[in-house]
Amino acid sequence: MKFETNWKPDRQSGIPLYRQIAEYMRDKIISGEWPPGSRIPTERSIAQAFNVNRSTVVQAFAELTAEGIIEGKSGRGTLVTFAAGNRGIPKLPDWESYVKTGTHKPNLRTIQDINHAEFLPNIIRLGTGEPSPDLFPQSLGSILRELPAQMKHFGYTEPRGLYELREQISRHMGHYSVKVSPDSVLIVSGGLQALQLIALGLLKNGSTVLAESPSYLQSLQVFQSAGMSLTALPMDADGVNIETLEQYARSGRGTFLYTIPSFHNPTGIVMSEQRRLEIYKLGMQHKLPIIEDDAYRDLWLDEPSPLPIKALDQNGLVLYIGSMSKSLSPGLRIGWVIGPEQVIHRLADVKMQSDYGASSLSQWTVMHFLKHGLYEEHLVSIRKELKRRRAYMLQLLEHHLRDKATWLIPTGGFYIWLRLNGEPAIPSLFEAALKEGVLLNPGYLYDKTDQHHLRLSYSFASLEQMEKGIRLLAELI
Repeated sequence: MKFETNWKPDRQSGIPLYRQIAEYMRDKIISGEWPPGSRIPTERSIAQAFNVNRSTVVQAFAELTAEGIIEGKSGRGTLVTFAAGNRGIPKLPDWESYVKTGTHKPNLRTIQDINHAEFLPNIIRLGTGEPSPDLFPQSLGSILRELPAQMKHFGYTEPRGLYELREQISRHMGHYSVKVSPDSVLIVSGGLQALQLIALGLLKNGSTVLAESPSYLQSLQVFQSAGMSLTALPMDADGVNIETLEQYARSGRGTFLYTIPSFHNPTGIVMSEQRRLEIYKLGMQHKLPIIEDDAYRDLWLDEPSPLPIKALDQNGLVLYIGSMSKSLSPGLRIGWVIGPEQVIHRLADVKMQSDYGASSLSQWTVMHFLKHGLYEEHLVSIRKELKRRRAYMLQLLEHHLRDKATWLIPTGGFYIWLRLNGEPAIPSLFEAALKEGVLLNPGYLYDKTDQHHLRLSYSFASLEQMEKGIRLLAELI
């Protein structure tokens, strides 16, 4: 059981810490949040969450055990007793079994640890793939204050999303030679939801999705939870290896190709213009649809990447995913899918069944940024800051890790794909760094066989945090 809470014992109250913790646990049990028969968090996890000695938690457990509220079970941990319910009910639902048998697969344990640790106070987030709040546009606050007077309504938007926003995205994509009408644009709650809708709305159980290796997609359970499998394709300096892709496409062993051609996550590779053309022709030849995830396109730092694969598409082969999460603000949860009209209608129907549309306030906000040229102004600012951050992280790596690792200089996006020399124990390094307050993204999240890489990000941590984090990383290595 993963233990996450914002509650902390009050060290100034005069009440012993173990009694405060016991009372907290008792309240959880009485309220039914920890129902009878359920397994409760471990002593170690509670001690870590409350920043107390484990012996303090042992005392709290002992008090509740003496009351008959909890009991230890060999091989099963500590359980809430059925007597704790005190309602005369002989047996309540076994929520533990429900949790274990849900059809949606759980995140990898490391990802769960990362999701929890990202919100710990004073944690240094060296792997976080999102912009720092310092990079959010300064005009965002004033726009949000002004919007209510400009919005036509606060209600649900139509299934494909706010028409005015789809108009602006249509114009925005025209800058990249992608000609699309608002009718073929679907607004989604971030790029991740786009993948979920595709998995649920377009693919059947047993389908195979081809994806680069390493890949962001390997860190997700979206397709696996829908009964599909992922096949890893190797990469070279120009992107996904075309010979391997052709073998799979010719044999019919792929239902879709998923690719991040611009500032790839996690490697930072930019697919060459020639490779994009080859992939598109291959897809046409073998009727292999392409999912093009272009979340980082606007974040070029040295020069723009080649035009999207979608710009070549006059046959409806490519489903294009765009997002504002990396460039504007992740909290707005606004992305989009571009594809054939019947596909967009199908995905819109699935979306309406799941959440009835993305936030109307967020849609109006992004529309305002695009319509009034504020988004382009913001991109100039964020590129300048990301360049500064990239240069500083590269300087730190050269100073602290030049004899311990190798890396390439990314030309955009957020990431440096760091390869450690020798035979590093990456899982142990992750745990040791976390204990020191430094959060890393191990390479095995993006390729389960990878035991050499770390994905470092220069987009989130401050310069001071970068310096401390990279120095600690070097010492741990």
